[in-house]
Amino acid sequence: LLCFRRYLLTALTSCLFWNTFGLSAAVDSKPNILLFLADDLGIGDIGCYGNDTIRTPNIDRLAREGVKLTQHIAAAPLCTPSRAAFLTGRYPIRSGMASSNRYLALQWNAGSGGLPANETTFARLLQQQGYTTGLIGKWHQGVNCETFDDHCHHPLNHGFDYFYGMPFTLLNNCQENKPPELDVALQAKLWLYSQIITLAVLTLTAGKLTGLVSIRWKIIASFTLAGGLFFISWYSSYGFVHYWNCILMRNHDVTEQPMRLERTASLMLKEAVSFIERNRHGPFLLFVSFLHVHTPLFTTKKFLGKSHHGLYGDNVEEMDWMVGKILDSLDKEGLKNHTFTYFASDHGGHLEAQDGSAQLGGWNGIYKGGKGMGGWEGGIRVPGVFRWPGVLPAGTVIDEPTSLMDIYPTLVHLAGGILPQDRVIDGRNLVPLLRGRAQKSEHEFLFHYCGSYLHAVRWHQKDSGAIWKAHYVTPIFHPLGAGACYGKGICPCFGEGVTHHDPPLLFDLSRDPSEAKPLSADTEPLFDTVIKKIGRAIEEHRRTLTPVPEQLSLYNIMWKPWLQPCCGTFPFCWCDKEGDS
Repeated sequence: LLCFRRYLLTALTSCLFWNTFGLSAAVDSKPNILLFLADDLGIGDIGCYGNDTIRTPNIDRLAREGVKLTQHIAAAPLCTPSRAAFLTGRYPIRSGMASSNRYLALQWNAGSGGLPANETTFARLLQQQGYTTGLIGKWHQGVNCETFDDHCHHPLNHGFDYFYGMPFTLLNNCQENKPPELDVALQAKLWLYSQIITLAVLTLTAGKLTGLVSIRWKIIASFTLAGGLFFISWYSSYGFVHYWNCILMRNHDVTEQPMRLERTASLMLKEAVSFIERNRHGPFLLFVSFLHVHTPLFTTKKFLGKSHHGLYGDNVEEMDWMVGKILDSLDKEGLKNHTFTYFASDHGGHLEAQDGSAQLGGWNGIYKGGKGMGGWEGGIRVPGVFRWPGVLPAGTVIDEPTSLMDIYPTLVHLAGGILPQDRVIDGRNLVPLLRGRAQKSEHEFLFHYCGSYLHAVRWHQKDSGAIWKAHYVTPIFHPLGAGACYGKGICPCFGEGVTHHDPPLLFDLSRDPSEAKPLSADTEPLFDTVIKKIGRAIEEHRRTLTPVPEQLSLYNIMWKPWLQPCCGTFPFCWCDKEGDS
């Protein structure tokens, strides 16, 4: 009997130990990490966020089996700065990835701007913790600094062991028979100036030949030479965007120049699945950075015409199918329960993307504004879905304010790493919130920039549950009241295209998420108190900023032929290594 009692006590103690510490041990082990980031996807474009016409069963499955965030905020409303913040956990203004001019994102593979080498990405920190790190898809953080092969901004210089994808971003220029997308207004002016110079030269030549104009041939020759040099100076870049920007790379090698869009999706999918198979013994970090759903929305024949939302819907459904195939590869390798999976978009849908009456950009649900608008919710509120079976509670919805910058400290925590102590990290570890150990977000204030200009600030008043948002600058919609800047391509961040508000427009997003009814001192008793509180937060925030080189300056974003990635001898850059030709 005494032996039986001792046995029973030992068994109960053992059972209690595993119930108490078993899950903790599972969490403490280093999970594989799979990140999906869509390009230009609106929060209203997928089923788990309310869309009942575009079919996204695989993304919806992630939400059912995990945690869905309803107030997940991008740190910028455009690709380059938003992704810089995602990779570093810091507002893009801290790294110099916020622009003070009208070019709000990198324009060329052959520009000299990009994510500075002294910025530490989550990939770098996970690499130091023994993770094999890979990036498949879009980068858009720069390539070179001083020579065509220094790769100072390249993914492999920022903590990724493997890269396959586009160092830039998709553009209409990447597809034949599409209108150009890069710097269209400037190109039109340059064409006009070139035509004026040509007409002037022809007029002078005709006048000389007919004797109507007394001018020396040397002067005409000088005008002709100057006009020719002017034309070459701009057409050598804008005339060959297809070759300079639309390329694929594997690590440091260019594999397609220009890329063949008809097979890009299948190549990306193949690379992602292959990376998982090669690293199934883990731990690995795989960042799948989709080229979907940015224009030109190139979609394979299998999905063309299958959605109820035209080409855009087809493209979203193709992306969802790719998500499903990659998740299937996790299941096949038995990795589902040991993989922390995340899905999001880099910013809101592009409202101004249209082809006649056809909408080529996303839908941002009930939220005002879209891509390029740093303050309005539609430009920065994005999907945010997490899954880790057995660790994160399935079917959970969290309404607390969170940021794409939070992924940085979250991943570092899961990997057992330590955050950099020599810089400000703006993101917060989401693990307690995701697991239900914490009920409130650690964010009290979030600052919403458009380029380097602060447009709005969000205050999470935790004791009352209110989420105040003050707009200091808003874009002027075109036409007025249209909800976007149609005819301009994207809304400006400064200048004559914006309105400054003093006092700022104030909304309580907990009562008015669509930002339809601005509050005033007459309608909101706490108006003055809230504005003063947010004003003090802005002052404190600005004291944490330090001057850094602007990576998106006009010099850094301009095309420099000596920096052009090329698979041949420049300017004869053409190859198709994927097709073995």
